[in-house]
Amino acid sequence: MTSDTAGTLDEAYQRLHATGPEFDGFLSNHGPMVAEAMSRRGRSDGVHRWLDFYVRRLEEFPRGTGPIGPQWREALGDPQRVADWTTHFRQEVDRQPWREMLDTWWPRLLPGLVAAATHGVIRTGHAVEALLTDGESPEHLTELAHGLAYWAARWQPVPGAEAEPRPAAGPPTAGLTVAAALAVVPRIADQSGGIRERLPRLSALAGWPTAVAAAAIPASPDQARAWLAGLADEATTRYLEYGHGNAVMLVHSATAPTAVLRTLPALREDLWAPSTAAAWTAAAALTAIYAPTVPAPAAELPEAPHGPLAAEEVFARAVDHGDEHVIKFADTAVDVHARTGRAAALAAALRAADLVPRPTSA
Repeated sequence: MTSDTAGTLDEAYQRLHATGPEFDGFLSNHGPMVAEAMSRRGRSDGVHRWLDFYVRRLEEFPRGTGPIGPQWREALGDPQRVADWTTHFRQEVDRQPWREMLDTWWPRLLPGLVAAATHGVIRTGHAVEALLTDGESPEHLTELAHGLAYWAARWQPVPGAEAEPRPAAGPPTAGLTVAAALAVVPRIADQSGGIRERLPRLSALAGWPTAVAAAAIPASPDQARAWLAGLADEATTRYLEYGHGNAVMLVHSATAPTAVLRTLPALREDLWAPSTAAAWTAAAALTAIYAPTVPAPAAELPEAPHGPLAAEEVFARAVDHGDEHVIKFADTAVDVHARTGRAAALAAALRAADLVPRPTSA
């Protein structure tokens, strides 16, 4: 980022840190994630204009109840403690280098990666991306504290995933490839209600533990990172045909693995394989509770864009659309396209823009 772009992001963070991580009872505050993605993608000139509309929906930052002490495990998953967790992590980033703090807390939070429909880890991933790309401004460090705090306050394991895949001792030969593993994820029969109603149904889903354990996640850090990238790639391109099951929620089956992937360079390498396993479990859970079993007809799908400026144009269209999920998913799709050359990734981003309604204020 340029200094002007970094300044815009810092200003955006300052505005957003006065707001809570949720609004309307359960919706996650996407402002920091969108501001970071737009700034990094060369759209910083539109960040404040987008925020001017978005912040009208947000609520004030909540009051705290008391410090997070040595019995911090008791406060995990308690949304009433989000302000306390934020204070705790702000103190943590003040007293030690942020990477050291992350190495301590990341594995503690990892089993609850699905927290708030994965928005905790996604917000954290965007914060880490900004720190790695742009440097350690006070606003960037505060945003990392906010992301980790939201994750901790909404910490939640995936039900019925006791057989969560463990990194194998050697190459990934015993289990399924990413594409095959996603293809065999079973679906809950009752796909009604929100994520809080759907996730518990995984406990009784036949074949769910077996499907989770079937993924072939290697123990080697570099191989685990490649597998995680493949998960983000497959989840993104699968959205093209299956996104109609739930246009908003299925976005996160791709953006959550991407957030973890972006965080890996800041973590100790021994955390890479467990992080990949946790990202897989979360993506599989979202697939099981939201994805349809029948793909959309080919006639409904947008054409895959081509040309040297295709990715740039797709992201610009997402920003013009204005929905936070569309923008975040386009950010991931552009990454996938750059990594794989798959035009289907960009088509998936256009599909999201077709399926998700435009905000009335955009």
